[in-house]
Amino acid sequence: MHPSHELSFARVGYVSDTSAKILIREPNKQQLPVFVSYRNAPNNSDHLDDSWKAVGRAYLLTNETDYTFTVTINGLHPARYYQYAVSNRKGGHFRTAPVHGHVASGTEKLTFLTSSCVKPRFPYSPFSHPLSMPGFGHLARWLPDLKASFMLFLGDFIYIDVPRRLGSDPETYRREYRQVYNSPDWPAVSHNLPWIHVMDDHEIANDWDGNTTDPYPAAADPWHIYHTSVNPPPVIADASYFQFTHGPAAFFLLDTRRYRSPSLPLSPDSAEKSMLGQAQLSSLLRFLARREPDGVKWKFVISSIPFTRNWRFGSTDTWANYLHERQIILEAMWSVPPGTGVVVLSGDRHEFAATAFPPPEGSKWPVSATVHEFSTSPLSMFYLPFRTYEEREGEGEVCVKYVPDGNSKFGAVEVMDGKGEQGVMRFRLFVDGKEVWDHVLTTGPAVMAGREGREALWG
Repeated sequence: MHPSHELSFARVGYVSDTSAKILIREPNKQQLPVFVSYRNAPNNSDHLDDSWKAVGRAYLLTNETDYTFTVTINGLHPARYYQYAVSNRKGGHFRTAPVHGHVASGTEKLTFLTSSCVKPRFPYSPFSHPLSMPGFGHLARWLPDLKASFMLFLGDFIYIDVPRRLGSDPETYRREYRQVYNSPDWPAVSHNLPWIHVMDDHEIANDWDGNTTDPYPAAADPWHIYHTSVNPPPVIADASYFQFTHGPAAFFLLDTRRYRSPSLPLSPDSAEKSMLGQAQLSSLLRFLARREPDGVKWKFVISSIPFTRNWRFGSTDTWANYLHERQIILEAMWSVPPGTGVVVLSGDRHEFAATAFPPPEGSKWPVSATVHEFSTSPLSMFYLPFRTYEEREGEGEVCVKYVPDGNSKFGAVEVMDGKGEQGVMRFRLFVDGKEVWDHVLTTGPAVMAGREGREALWG
């Protein structure tokens, strides 16, 4: 069943303006000790010292961490290219983030990627490698042109229960992670691309709403080993939700599984139901209310499951079943400081849809406060053969675009330099290796006028 015990690899996780996190796995005792070094990449435009600097080492790696360890490189400079190397002949490149509110010199935008849902050998082909990921191949071909700073992967990195569950112990979960990282298609999408992760149900169990009961502890073991260990810092200690700022954009990564109330029997409008739990909800509301540094014009809320209720199949597992809490969040989104746009990025549905959430007509919020969601999946999996997304009159959720077909979908988000009065971003959709749609958003003007004045400026 391809346990991939021999897997040896290194990858970059979260990269800030002054630091970078690297995950290394090396089970071969003959490779110990493992040393990690870094340097200014030789292709930097400035004449910089490109000598290697030691940054970390591991003398002993054990099954306790599935033979992995992490290294954090500190003291880096913003918007600069670096190269890292591991003594087991692994390595790669990364570029640090620019100073908050800016983009890297020589560029006009921040580009990052978003998708979710991968499973080896889907769609099945008897001629493909057992761990092949066709969607990784589509993504790899676009990476040189997109020049993305990172991938936001929105859950279902493994499918523990597809086609069937083989166990509920930590090793069974670990094996699924190793198989993805051992795919022959993985190196092409990770050598120069940092990956940041959130968790969804198939990393635990389908439609999971059991908090930290079994099998969550076993599922969380490799999730922390392989993903949160190199994610952005948690909002509070030991939390599994994260936030960070990269250049002209701020991000809040939700955990929609660990803290949620059971999906049933309470109704979707019940004030007693929570997707996030009180601590996470409070942290999200503070994130939405805070004023960002000059040049940061966009707030991105990252949800593993769709924010819209327009998906009518399996809706008990989505925000459609937690409408009271969702309304609190929507009102906070509509109330963000003037000149700031809010976008939700989600996955899970194996389809794509862009949805707009305008404020209620005649409310205290201007139309310029409209929130948008782009829900994109799968990166390499099956798509649903029947249609599940439907806009309904009176619900206030507007279908902007619906693209259900395609075994591989990912989005490229381009956030333009935030020097002007209004922020501009562009979403580009790629399906089965082809760019099929794009959409441009602008923020409302950064003025402190009343509703009428803001509407007049917005048009």
